[in-house]
Amino acid sequence: MRKRSVLILTLVAMMLFTLGQTVWAFKDVKNDVNEQKIAELKKLGILSGDNNDRFNPQDKLTYAQGVSLIVKGLDINIDHIRFIKAPKATDYFPNLKDDAWYADAFIIASINGLEIPQAVKANDVMTREQFAHHLFKAMMTKGDYAFIEIFMLLDDEADVNKDYMDSIQKLIISKVITLDDTNKFLPKKAITRSEAAGWAFDAIQFVKETTPIPDLPEQPTLDLKLSVTAVNSDVNKVTVSAQVPHPGYGIRISSIGFEGDQAIIYVETVLPDPEKMYPQVITDVQVSTFVDAKLKPVLPAAFDSSEASTGPAIIAQ
Repeated sequence: MRKRSVLILTLVAMMLFTLGQTVWAFKDVKNDVNEQKIAELKKLGILSGDNNDRFNPQDKLTYAQGVSLIVKGLDINIDHIRFIKAPKATDYFPNLKDDAWYADAFIIASINGLEIPQAVKANDVMTREQFAHHLFKAMMTKGDYAFIEIFMLLDDEADVNKDYMDSIQKLIISKVITLDDTNKFLPKKAITRSEAAGWAFDAIQFVKETTPIPDLPEQPTLDLKLSVTAVNSDVNKVTVSAQVPHPGYGIRISSIGFEGDQAIIYVETVLPDPEKMYPQVITDVQVSTFVDAKLKPVLPAAFDSSEASTGPAIIAQ
């Protein structure tokens, strides 16, 4: 009796698992190369099918479908912007309709710099290179990511729009997209709904799993002061001082240039360690070097605090 109960529970669990798989699967994606990715995107509410619960994976992707997929998939919005007048799709794309289901997605895409062609029509078929470019631009709204400096060779490189090449290169490097068996990208070929879903899924995973490059701390504008003290008849000690927002900042001498009888002291800002906390108190910092007494130490005509470093500061003893 106990064995029978265990068997029944096992069968029920299997049925529930199978039912769960069925609920999140479209009727026509079985054995599609992107079947699992499509099912996951449907589960997340990013993809929807027709009235018969079909996804039509091999159909060509239209611009309306593609832009909506990218905007929804990467969760791009304009919530941080306040408008004097509510934006309309036709403000950016005159061939679209303001009351269409895709209108908001195009507005969001335009404001976020996805570089959608202005003359686009909703039912225009999207090519592989177009979808790749817009998808990459969407990824970059999530942060500035580091990519290895390598150029991936494509056997059909000559067919790629030069404006899209950087996006395609970085998507290949990040393994969001792959080339075919002949090392071709097929840029001008219409992208299918299945391919677009697969790329979008991998782009979402990339953004989710990859840490963006952290923003540099705000760089202060420094009022540098220079003082000279004689060490002996041949050498002068030159000290550059400034006030910084807190003790995490510093200054250091990056180089010394020579013009005529002048020694030009170039100084750069040392940025705070982002892993540390600092008291927010104005702090005096200084750095010193030694120059020939025959030369007149001067600061550059304009000190640019954007010339900054995160290395250790040279502090005068």
